[in-house]
Amino acid sequence: MRKGHALVGLAVLTTAVRGAAAQTPQLPLNTLNEVSAALRACWVPPPLDQSRAGMQITVQMSFRRNGELFGHPRITFESAGASDDERLAYRVAVAKMIKRCAPLPFSNALGNALAGRPFTIRFTDQRKFRQAEKAP
Repeated sequence: MRKGHALVGLAVLTTAVRGAAAQTPQLPLNTLNEVSAALRACWVPPPLDQSRAGMQITVQMSFRRNGELFGHPRITFESAGASDDERLAYRVAVAKMIKRCAPLPFSNALGNALAGRPFTIRFTDQRKFRQAEKAP
């Protein structure tokens, strides 16, 4: 990946995370599975014309006890063979996901257990695979 695209992707991710009015799920989250489900519910993949079938992107982030993001999220994996533009589109989708979701409504117990620890989640775009399965 070209250095300029990587820096732009990280800048977009950081800006979106810091400047957002959040749309937080209402029920308190009690488990790591519930955190994953809440983040997946907030994630919207890029438009089909900017996407790649089977694209995977993994994000590592940490939270405070109150569900706010702690530090900056980090992209730790992106599918091999994706173009710079495709990678950037997925990084933007992740940034928007965090903007929509954070802060997460942790229960006190989950907040205490998860605070400051790395949390990693992988998103896989399977939309084009599903469309191909439905084709006659």
